[in-house]
Amino acid sequence: MTSADAASKASTLIEALPWLRRFHGKTVVVKYGGNAMVDDTLRAGFAENILFLRYAGLRPVVVHGGGPQINDHLDRLGVASEFAAGLRVTTPETMQVVRMVLAGQVNRDIVGLINDHGPLAVGISGEDARLFTAERKPAMVDGAPVDIGRVGEVVDVQVGVVRTLLDDGRIPVISSIARAEDGVYNVNADTAAAALAAGLDASKLIMLTDVPGLYADFPDNTELISRLTASELERLLPSLSSGMAPKMEACLRAVRGGVPQAHIVDGREPNAMLLEVFTNEGIGTMVVDEVTEPTELHQPAGLAELAEEGLL
Repeated sequence: MTSADAASKASTLIEALPWLRRFHGKTVVVKYGGNAMVDDTLRAGFAENILFLRYAGLRPVVVHGGGPQINDHLDRLGVASEFAAGLRVTTPETMQVVRMVLAGQVNRDIVGLINDHGPLAVGISGEDARLFTAERKPAMVDGAPVDIGRVGEVVDVQVGVVRTLLDDGRIPVISSIARAEDGVYNVNADTAAAALAAGLDASKLIMLTDVPGLYADFPDNTELISRLTASELERLLPSLSSGMAPKMEACLRAVRGGVPQAHIVDGREPNAMLLEVFTNEGIGTMVVDEVTEPTELHQPAGLAELAEEGLL
């Protein structure tokens, strides 16, 4: 390693220090999905990033979907995957596959990846301890409701089991399944993560996606929106694609529910979470509420302030 490389790494560590101080002991909910779940290198990197957050003093919670794995299993069964407004059409037969893949395969895989670095991750389903309660959710297509089967909207979150795991120093890994009065429902992982983040009074919601962030007028405009308020996002929502809309709606729900910051981050980018949490500029798109002062979001306590407080 050259002296220039060493100096650059030292500078990065120093830049992270104020953020480490700010988020020490804070809960961060990470929604994990997309191609980052099927690429072996990205999967290993995700697990390492989650462990880094934990050992850096944060309290990470993982909420995951499993769209690629569900599609693969349905393909092997000869069942076509169908979507409406970005949501999976879920028949009772499809729900059996969704439940098996999310809780029995994907959840166990994520837990195993994290626990390769230490016995910290505990896998649970949204059904466990009635963590998520759902009601049937229709999809809106061209302004009209469309029945998409056993797809639910989270209407209640009982966070006790998650808080218990966090207080015990564990990393909860949660599959996006919910209970309802008439059985089990498939819940969009984006909206489940947002509801959980609000219920836990999390400091951040980080959504790992397959895009760098939100663009104002894609594909005509390829300039990334780095920061926008909840009101600005509400005005943009009707123009968003069916794939991006649920993610941005989840960010809006989290911020309106009291989460200070919600982020759309490219999960295909190595160490995306760390770049977002521990650097001044960050990456991706950040959504904030109007009442949050911009200076508080981008300017953590500086090194001089930390020294004055005896933390350096």
